[in-house]
Amino acid sequence: MHFYTHPQPHLYHDTQSIHILFFRFSHIFPVAVHCSSCSCFFMYRTACAARCWYLRRHALLRTFCWNTAALYSLWGRCDNHRFFRAQSAPNRYHQEMRLWQKKRRDPEIAPDEIFLDASNAPDFDRSRLEGRLEKPLPQRTFFSLFGVLALFVLILVARTWDLEIVNGGAFAAESAHNILEVTTLFALRGIITDVHGVVLAENEEKGDGSVIRNYPISSLSQVIGYVSYPKKDVHGIYYDTNETGVTGLEAEYDSLLAGENGQLLTEMDALGTVRSKGTIVPTIEGEALRLSIDVRLQEPFARAIANVTRNQRFIAGAGVILDVQTGAVRAIVSYPSYDSNVMANGDPSNTIALYNADPGHPFLDHAVQGVYVPGSIVKPFIASGVLTDGLITPNTVINDPGFISIPDPYHPGKVFTYTGWRALGAVDVRKAIAWSSDIFFYTIGGGFGNQKGLGIDRLEYWYRQFGFGSQTGIDLAGEASGLVPTPAWKQSTFNEPWYLGDTYFTAIGQYAVQVTPIQIARATAAIVNGGKLFTPTLLAKQVPVYTMVPANASALAVVREGMRQGVTSALASALNLPYVSVAAKTGTAQTGVRNQYDNSWVEGFFPYDHPQYAFAVVLERGPSGTGEQAVNVMRNLFDSLYADNSPYVGGTATNTNLLAL
Repeated sequence: MHFYTHPQPHLYHDTQSIHILFFRFSHIFPVAVHCSSCSCFFMYRTACAARCWYLRRHALLRTFCWNTAALYSLWGRCDNHRFFRAQSAPNRYHQEMRLWQKKRRDPEIAPDEIFLDASNAPDFDRSRLEGRLEKPLPQRTFFSLFGVLALFVLILVARTWDLEIVNGGAFAAESAHNILEVTTLFALRGIITDVHGVVLAENEEKGDGSVIRNYPISSLSQVIGYVSYPKKDVHGIYYDTNETGVTGLEAEYDSLLAGENGQLLTEMDALGTVRSKGTIVPTIEGEALRLSIDVRLQEPFARAIANVTRNQRFIAGAGVILDVQTGAVRAIVSYPSYDSNVMANGDPSNTIALYNADPGHPFLDHAVQGVYVPGSIVKPFIASGVLTDGLITPNTVINDPGFISIPDPYHPGKVFTYTGWRALGAVDVRKAIAWSSDIFFYTIGGGFGNQKGLGIDRLEYWYRQFGFGSQTGIDLAGEASGLVPTPAWKQSTFNEPWYLGDTYFTAIGQYAVQVTPIQIARATAAIVNGGKLFTPTLLAKQVPVYTMVPANASALAVVREGMRQGVTSALASALNLPYVSVAAKTGTAQTGVRNQYDNSWVEGFFPYDHPQYAFAVVLERGPSGTGEQAVNVMRNLFDSLYADNSPYVGGTATNTNLLAL
């Protein structure tokens, strides 16, 4: 980079002052390579605008090569002062310039101002080009430039990595959503029907196109249950796309009923206009469930339990009717109930609040989950065991004076007296079942006088052989097991020894014995079918599963006779009907802190000559003295069936108009 000095010394003007001014402003004077006229002009103008203008007009472009001295690069910091020894305007002209002329620009440049020709060639001093010095840029400049470029490339690579590798999938999905929308197609849930095809749970389309579950039979709420619908967030986006069973069979068989949701792909343009639609994943409808329940029996059974429960001021009631040859459930009722439609929708909330406050506990399936002291309805099962063990025969007679007295072996002279509900005199096993003799069963259970009893170990054995103290295996969640008390249980629970009186009370279904209605119905069916203890089922055409009760067939026959006598001439005479033959056993159990409440029971089977169905009914916590009311439930049921000409009582009604029941 070179500058040249004009050889005429008379043109120098204020050289010293310009030299000083250069060092004051040298940090703002970049000198262009190849001796750019613009750069020179800029630098002169910075020092003095008037001199710069004159120089440009009269000297700079014409005689530039002669008027400037050779300079090294300003960046090299060599001979910087020589630049200001260049030609400048005379003082005279400088003083005469007006202010407006300082800003004047002359865009015209003549060729002779740029190129050497005959007029200016003689004045050109070629010696000024000889011996010029050059200085290369320092290495740190190249390193700095390389560092800046490397940093730029590094930032570019890092940003590319973030966009493509780290967040590439998310950005791609977000981009796809701009034009594609995937919508969940909800699969239709499988319907639930009774054994004849009557709908118990179905799908119903609402006005907005959504599908909800509908439950037309309210008496089966605890059995059928209800579902939880797919859930949306505040923006209307589904975060739970499953219609899930919450309770009952809806929950038990949820995997079969639910089916599989599908997906609908919608393509839209930037304006949101739908361009195309297509199903990319088809829906799979849930399987239908066909139950063993018969609505023709279920509905009148539910009405009978509800009416007696309300009229006799019980807080709850439950009942089960089983097929004695298969264990299939034909009717199952728990009262009070709830509306499955209300629970599925979660509205109205005040109705749900009433359910929660009801002392009858509507959400409890009393037939399967409720446990009750059975009282005298266990006597047929104890009789089957004692007859099978050979402690008595069908003709053994025991006197029932209404009480028995047992001397206290630990305190001579002290006597414990155990009373029955009434004095029955001489009774055999059939009469003891029909009239529910407590004294008879005290004697055969714990022994008295010369009559040996089963004792607590054999009592426990026979209880468990008939399925008490364990779940039946019915296909409903939350089934209770009940309780069969033993000396070990009492010791661990109360830290007390077992007494003879505990054995007596256990033999008549009192003390700590607890059972469920489904257990009683199942055990009753075993007495009827020759000892087959079926696993109850709610599904139609299910392969029966059972275990055998090791009771003699003859013992079971004697027990059935005693239950029939209970209807024809004893406590269950309300079921002595001309249009159907019934065998039954009633029972009463006192409950409450002071035994101020009664649980009323009835169990039995029909028809007696060719048994097909076993039943069990319990009414919970009625006023004292209402212990025989459960038998009225079955009476109301049989009367209703007879009025409808039902085939259950020998009628010829078809399966049409079933919901009218």
